[in-house]
Amino acid sequence: MGTNVKLDPHGEALMEQYRNLLPTLEQLSSDAYDILSRALSEQGIYVTAIEHRVKSEKSLAGKLEVKGSKYKSIDDITDLVGLRVITFYTNEVDKVAAIAKRLFDVDWQESVDKRKLHQLDAFGYNSLHYICRMKEGGPRFELQMRTALQHVWSTIEHDTGYKGSVKIPREYKRQFSRLAGMLELIDDEFSRLSLAVTEYRRQMQSLVKNGQLDDVPLSADTFRSYLELNPFYRLNGRIAAVNQAEIYPVSLLPFLPVLESFGLETLGQVQRFIEDNSEEAYQLALSQLAVTDLDILSSSAALQYLCLVYVLKHDGGREGIKSIYDTINGANDANSMLADMMLEQAVTLPFMQKKSEEG
Repeated sequence: MGTNVKLDPHGEALMEQYRNLLPTLEQLSSDAYDILSRALSEQGIYVTAIEHRVKSEKSLAGKLEVKGSKYKSIDDITDLVGLRVITFYTNEVDKVAAIAKRLFDVDWQESVDKRKLHQLDAFGYNSLHYICRMKEGGPRFELQMRTALQHVWSTIEHDTGYKGSVKIPREYKRQFSRLAGMLELIDDEFSRLSLAVTEYRRQMQSLVKNGQLDDVPLSADTFRSYLELNPFYRLNGRIAAVNQAEIYPVSLLPFLPVLESFGLETLGQVQRFIEDNSEEAYQLALSQLAVTDLDILSSSAALQYLCLVYVLKHDGGREGIKSIYDTINGANDANSMLADMMLEQAVTLPFMQKKSEEG
C-alpha cells in the first residue's frame, strides 16, 4: 500500500473496494467538474477556482485507520471524490449552491452549512458542504463552496499547525480568533460593497435608458451603456454615404480618455458634444473621403471626426490632434504625419475659415 498505516481486516476490505472503484471515481471527478464549471460559465458566475480530486490511497488509509469501523462499505464514505468552488464574495457561495442543487441530487441529511455554526475560531472552515450524487446515480461526492478569504485563511491555519496535534498557547489562539473575526468582517463587507456597486450600475443603466443623461457620470461602465443607444449611428451613416461605404464595428472605449480630456463629466455633456460638433465633423470627413474610393469604414469614424473637430475648435492645434491619435492608436511617429495632414485639410473648411475670420 506504500504507507505505514496498519489496517484491520475490515479496513483492508474497504481499501480493496476503493481500488476496484477507482476508475469510476476518476471519471466521476472529471464529469462533475465539467458539468459544474460549464454551468457557472453559462450563468456568468466567475469564480477564483474550481478544484476537483479523488482521495488518494494514502489519505484514505489514514482515515480508515482512525474510523474505519464507522463505514459498512466504501459507499458510506462521501468524500472519495471532492470538488471545491472558491468564489470572490460570500453571496456568490449561495449562487453556486443554487446551481449545484439544480445539477446534482443533494443528500440533505449529510450536507452541512458550516457558516451557520458561528464558531469564533472557525472562519476558514465556514464552507457550505453538499454531499451530492449525479442525476443518473453512482457514488456520492463532496462539494465545498467557500470564499477566497476563507480558503486563504484555512490554508494559513493548516500551514501554521493551528489545527494540528500540538497544543497552541492560549495567547496565540486568541490572536488567531481576532484575525479570523476581522477577516470574516472584511469578507462580509466586500460582499456588501459588491452588491452596492452592482445596484449602482443598474441605476446608471436605467438612467441612460430613460434619457436622463445629465444625471449619469461619464465612466467606462456608463459609456458602455450609452453606446448601446447607438449615439453615433446617424453621423456614421452620413459619413459612410459619401462613398457608399460599409461600416464594420470596433470598440469605442479607447476614446473614453479623449472625451475625459475634453472635460466631459456626464453623458449629457457627451450628448451635447455630439450635437454641437456633428455638422463640422461631417464636413471634415467629407473633405477627406470625397477624394478617395474608400468603401469600408470603422464604426469609430464619427467619434474620431467629432474629437478632431473639438480640438480644432478649441485651438488644440497639431499637438492636440496628435494626442488623439496617440490615445487611440498608441504613440508612434506616424501620428505626427497624420496630424499635419489633418491640419492641412481642415484649414479650408467653412468652420475653420469662420474661426480664422473671428480671430
